[in-house]
Amino acid sequence: MSWIEPHWERVGPVSALFYPASLAFRFAVSVRRLAYRAGLASTVRLPVPVVVVGNITAGGTGKTPLVLWLAALLRGHRRKPGIVCRGYGGSRNAPQRVLPDSDPLACGDEAVLLARRSGCEVWTGADRPAAARALLAAQPACDVVISDDGLQHYALARDIEICVVDAERGFGNSWMLPAGPLREPPSRLAAVDAVVLNDASPYATLPDAEIRLWNTACYAMRLEGREFRNLPDPGNSVGAEHFRGQRVHAVAGIGNPRRFFRHLQGMGLDFIPHSFPDHHPFTASDIAFAPSEAVVMTEKDAVKCQRFAAATHWALTVDAVPDPRLGELVMRKLEAVPKSEKR
Repeated sequence: MSWIEPHWERVGPVSALFYPASLAFRFAVSVRRLAYRAGLASTVRLPVPVVVVGNITAGGTGKTPLVLWLAALLRGHRRKPGIVCRGYGGSRNAPQRVLPDSDPLACGDEAVLLARRSGCEVWTGADRPAAARALLAAQPACDVVISDDGLQHYALARDIEICVVDAERGFGNSWMLPAGPLREPPSRLAAVDAVVLNDASPYATLPDAEIRLWNTACYAMRLEGREFRNLPDPGNSVGAEHFRGQRVHAVAGIGNPRRFFRHLQGMGLDFIPHSFPDHHPFTASDIAFAPSEAVVMTEKDAVKCQRFAAATHWALTVDAVPDPRLGELVMRKLEAVPKSEKR
């Protein structure tokens, strides 16, 4: 978690200091969106449908697990999805194919995780349309493209928009960057096809009245995970009981470390928490504790830690479980997309 994120949770002196900049940012965001809607900025439409999964806040909201679920859903319906993403945290901007054994420092941690778990062709690039075209050239059988974290990438035309909202953190103080966490105003949600509330639990901060204001189909989602995979020996998986009686360290470099720690508590683990900023470039010293002490972490963090991990390092495997009606909505809308080669 970066130093400013706690100040986004409420209006205070620090957020107020950045408020004038947030007004300028909001104006720039509005002008940019209007330029695309008016046709003043060019948009690329692919010959296959595009499903965008994104959010309107800075930081993680659970998009990557939902993308994995969506890829599995499409494959289950005999579709051949491909995935494009920015490759945040990676050092390369040009379009590149991501393989399960690609370097996360070059391609980005989430991109490598998607390549390992999705069974799909995965490409990254700062230019999202160029990455999508490269994907289609490399995999002509692909018949639907999933854009991970692509809600604000208007240069790529989309057929379905899904916005994931962290129900626990909500919109914080509801101010735009840098005074608050918002990339776009909450009114943007009125234009998406579905809002997915991640962790719609007693910890949620978004009231029902605010949800109804969006006038958009809204679906709950939870993350499930009960097994830990050993980093140097991925074929070795254990349950929470493996750590009973041990001194355990929990490491999280994700958008909302509290959710990961709460998940571990729900599994009955007693641990020492260690939070890092989202997409933290882990080094061996970050996860070096006493040799006999276990370390558990998220899958996204494990992608970067695997090359220097020890036998005491484990990753919790999680899966998104959204309301089944979300899948019905996605397939229904995809069926309605024209199948013309020249869309």
